Amino acid sequence: MERRQRLSRSRDFDAVYRRGRSVSTRSITLHWFAREDDPDGIARVGLAVPRAVGTAVARNRLKRKLRAAWVELELPPAGRDYVLAARPGLAEAAESRGHDWLVDELREVVGKVTA
Repeated sequence: MERRQRLSRSRDFDAVYRRGRSVSTRSITLHWFAREDDPDGIARVGLAVPRAVGTAVARNRLKRKLRAAWVELELPPAGRDYVLAARPGLAEAAESRGHDWLVDELREVVGKVTA
């Protein structure tokens, strides 16, 4: 995932949380917000992995796995910012069930946005 495809500033995260919408599955919540200033721009994603998910090592490992799984998805609609919020238990599930399961989970939650 390229750097320009990521959300990094807290004001971008705040805009997604405050003005956006959300859908969730048992293990992931996806918040999204359509950017009016760049409706045809590349979709950007930010990751929110709280301490409840695990230790710093587990959270960083999960972030790497989520980025890799996001890249494998068909590109979500352009001109939107997304925030993937992990729920407690996702790190263990991703570790035990593997990469394909994580890609399927992301595909499911992104499918709720585009449906």
